[in-house]
Amino acid sequence: MSEARWEHFPHQADIGVRGIGPTLASAFEQAAMAMTAVVCDVADIEARDPVEVDCAAPDAGLLLVEWLNALVLEMAAESVLFGRFSVRTDGHRLHGTAWGEPVDVARHAPAVEVKGATLTALHVGRNADGEWVAQCVVDV
Repeated sequence: MSEARWEHFPHQADIGVRGIGPTLASAFEQAAMAMTAVVCDVADIEARDPVEVDCAAPDAGLLLVEWLNALVLEMAAESVLFGRFSVRTDGHRLHGTAWGEPVDVARHAPAVEVKGATLTALHVGRNADGEWVAQCVVDV
């Protein structure tokens, strides 16, 4: 099995985010990283200030959307960007920590604002290699 990673996929005016990893939690962490990478280069974010996020949903797909939307809310309300994530799942409950810093427009050069995670192209499950994949389209 390969290492955890993230990627984007095209979707009309919006963009798809995908996290891939050996565990469901790592796929969720990588999906969050992909979402941040829509906004700016994640290497430019100092992962110093932790924010705790708890959410629940009736299934893993909706849990991904809840997780990403909780992060979008934190990013918008507190004007922060996150560059590191840790997730624990227990059934359909998630506890996550996101580390980041306040937005510095000159240094981060945000390209767009993510408005929210959607149900479009929502998929959480294993791929042919046995890796967990967590994906959806985010509205920008």
